Amino acid sequence: MDYIRVTSIEDPYFTAMHAMMRKIFPPEEVLAFELWKEPIADPSIHVYVAVLDGEVVGATEYRYYPELRVAMTDFTIISALSKGIGRFLFVERQKDIVRLQTASGTVAIGMFAEIYNPHATSSFSFGDVLAMHPAVRREVLSHLGYRKLDLEYVHPSWDHEGKAVTELDLSFLPADNKLTHIPAALVSEFLRQYYEALPNKPKEWLKMIAELDARETIDLMPL
Repeated sequence: MDYIRVTSIEDPYFTAMHAMMRKIFPPEEVLAFELWKEPIADPSIHVYVAVLDGEVVGATEYRYYPELRVAMTDFTIISALSKGIGRFLFVERQKDIVRLQTASGTVAIGMFAEIYNPHATSSFSFGDVLAMHPAVRREVLSHLGYRKLDLEYVHPSWDHEGKAVTELDLSFLPADNKLTHIPAALVSEFLRQYYEALPNKPKEWLKMIAELDARETIDLMPL
C-alpha cells in the first residue's frame, strides 16, 4: 500500500477520493469538487490517499498549527474491511505529523478530531462500510486515547449554506494522557482558524464561540 499526497483536483486520485467521500459522508459534510481547488493546493493542508494495486482504498486529511501546538484530523476514510487501511493511514499520518513538529521546532500538546455521535446519526448509512459506522469509529478513537470536549458542539456545514451541523462531538487526543482539561481560549482560537474558510457561520456556532470565550478551561471527558 502506498501513501500518496494529493495537491490538485486534476489528479485522478483526487477524483477517486472525492467520489469515495460522497459515498461515505452526508452531503453537508462534503465540500463540492470545484471548491477543493484552492484548499488542496494549500501546503498547510495535508491530503493523502492510500493506494492499493492502483486503486484508492482510503484517505486522510490533517493539518498542524505550530503556533497553537495542536494538530487536527479532518477526516479518515476506509473503504473496505480486512485490508489494514485504517492502521496504515494512522501510522503514516503520525509519522508525518512528527515530521511537521520537527520542521517547526515545536512539540504538539495534542490533536483535535470531530467524531459523529452514533445516537444522532442512526439514519446515515456511511456508504454501507461497517468500519465507517459512527459507533465503530468512536470506539476506535476512544481506544487511541481521544476524549470528548465538555461543550455542546456545532459546526458550520461544508456546503457553504451556513447550516448548523449538530451530529458531531469535538474530541481531543492529549499528548499527555494525564491531562484532564485544556484552555477554552485554545479551543476557540483553533475553531476560528479552522472554519475561517467558511464565510457563512450559523448563529449557533457564533453562540458556541462566545461561550468558549467566557470560559477558562474545557474538561476532557470519556468518549
